[in-house]
Amino acid sequence: MSLWLAAQPLVLASRSVVRRSLLEAAGIPTEAWAVNLDERAIEARASDLGPSQVANLLAEKKASAAAAQWPGRIVLGADQTLALSARRFNKPCDRASARDQLRTLAGHSHELHSAVVIASDQQVLFGCVESARLTMRDMSDQFIETYLDAVGPQALTSVGSYQLEGLGVHLFERIEGDHFTILGLPLLPLLTFLRRMGFLAG
Repeated sequence: MSLWLAAQPLVLASRSVVRRSLLEAAGIPTEAWAVNLDERAIEARASDLGPSQVANLLAEKKASAAAAQWPGRIVLGADQTLALSARRFNKPCDRASARDQLRTLAGHSHELHSAVVIASDQQVLFGCVESARLTMRDMSDQFIETYLDAVGPQALTSVGSYQLEGLGVHLFERIEGDHFTILGLPLLPLLTFLRRMGFLAG
């Protein structure tokens, strides 16, 4: 018996392999549909918003854009921002950018803000932002180069140049927060909402 009660799979407005695997591991069938948004332009226009608000805005934009293309379907948009004090980080564009991010973050605590939004037929049904605090250990330049050699192009696929579920775990000395939030999807509040709406078995 399936836990998912909706007639059709959830539409994930992203090609994120991690988010899709988290949803499917929780018994939620998904169809991925990447949204083509200029996220940097959206962030620039939202310069007065804090990092958690920016994450929510981007998740909402993704969910709404996908919902317009998938009428009648339940659509999930998600996004994550990383902030070190007042500075926000984006995905590095090349190895040099990844190196600079790691040098800046090393020895400091930063926050990850993960947002999820559910929309259907241009109506936002649910939104949530959860935060986690992560402390990177001090690292030598030599170790950073060794790490970047080991992870290769994966360093460019996530903000902060790390995946905690992989070799990125070697960068940290302390982690405070929900595991799913760190991976980019506040899964527990999302499941609560889906059960409340009757999309998941209760």
